[in-house]
Amino acid sequence: MPDHAHSRDSAVQKQLDRLWSLSPGADVLGLSRITELLARLGNPHLRLPPTFHVAGTNGKGSACAFLRAALEAAGKCVHVYSSPHLVRFNERIRVAGRLIDDATLAPLLAEVLDRTGDVGASFFEVTTAAAFLQFCRSPADACIIEVGLGGRLDATNVIHPLVCGIAGLGIDHEAFLLAEEAGTPTEPMARIAFEKAGIAKPGVPLVTQHYAPIAAEAIASVAASRGAPLAARADKWQATHDGSAILYRDAQGVLQLPLPTLAGHHQCDNAALAVAMLRRQSLIDIPQAALAAGIRAARWPARMQRLEHGPLLDLLPRQPTDGVWLDGAHNESAAAAIATDWPHKEATTIILGVLANKDAGAILRHMIGMARSVSIIALPVPGHACHDPVALAGQATALGATSALVANDIQHAFRVAADLPVADRMLIAGSLYLAGTVLEANDEAPQ
Repeated sequence: MPDHAHSRDSAVQKQLDRLWSLSPGADVLGLSRITELLARLGNPHLRLPPTFHVAGTNGKGSACAFLRAALEAAGKCVHVYSSPHLVRFNERIRVAGRLIDDATLAPLLAEVLDRTGDVGASFFEVTTAAAFLQFCRSPADACIIEVGLGGRLDATNVIHPLVCGIAGLGIDHEAFLLAEEAGTPTEPMARIAFEKAGIAKPGVPLVTQHYAPIAAEAIASVAASRGAPLAARADKWQATHDGSAILYRDAQGVLQLPLPTLAGHHQCDNAALAVAMLRRQSLIDIPQAALAAGIRAARWPARMQRLEHGPLLDLLPRQPTDGVWLDGAHNESAAAAIATDWPHKEATTIILGVLANKDAGAILRHMIGMARSVSIIALPVPGHACHDPVALAGQATALGATSALVANDIQHAFRVAADLPVADRMLIAGSLYLAGTVLEANDEAPQ
């Protein structure tokens, strides 16, 4: 699955072009290449600040955002490594609270690429090594590392974290995570859980959500085999929300916490996971007030984000009464979460672009029922192999969409939407890469 990155800074772009030419252009899971590359760089991953490591199919980025917000609310300086970026590559590496600047990024990438040699490292492995190198050089109180793909064989899985966490689970990246391999579970959800649980380390708490029994059993088995203390939801910690607050409970006591600013009931679960991770360690003191402030302050772009007025929205002469929303929902479980929270009104317009390796039908099945009238506008995902918009529109029609139209790009999609009856709400979804295009076109690039 090729990665893509562009920069307006010529020095950064030179290194990104160099990286693209050297990279195999696809994810090749395994730890041997990243281990060799890091050794050539002096093993910076062994000199990181206290680190929180987060895996999961959906919600891991949001959980990282809640972790960062709570730590910063407690006055801590925090590094963050996340992926993919939406608009600028710099979004992947946040150094001491700020996105890495171009003047630092260009020589950093050059230094790592100069050492890569014959390792054959992938795009993600090189960028992971670059992040670790910068993090070990810059003082901070904590470090948050988001798993890229899977967990067991992900390039980030060479670190020695303070706490590990696993967010929501679902079927995704089947070509990689469900590839036949001796000694791994054969049932799909058990295999996904097994791969995510591969981040478990001896003596390091592994904090998990509530899962189907077959997934929970797989995680428990991996944790036990690796000597990782398992802190499973409903066993070591609990969290409920009633529409006004999150009630969190563990062995240390009961906390009443605010609801997240991030939209969606699933964000309460992501916030609770972050709280549980912070409370499973004692090295960094995080007062309850900081936990509450972090839940309110956390932002994570393209996760049920309501778009502000900008060049894209200006293409709609009449705005939907309940706004235009953006979500990277790229798999069935993410689409199901949106459908659960979507207010069932008279009419919804959905602009949808889906990568070729995703189950577009599963996404559409959840979205078609989100209103009495659902109009789909299918479009390509720029620069990526994706489902043909005509075929996507055909699937939408077969699944019961009120109308299904096709657009060439995001600006065209908005012009098509402008000719439809005004919807109560509008959603753009199906791919984080598409979400990045939307944010850039609407002048809302992440800062």
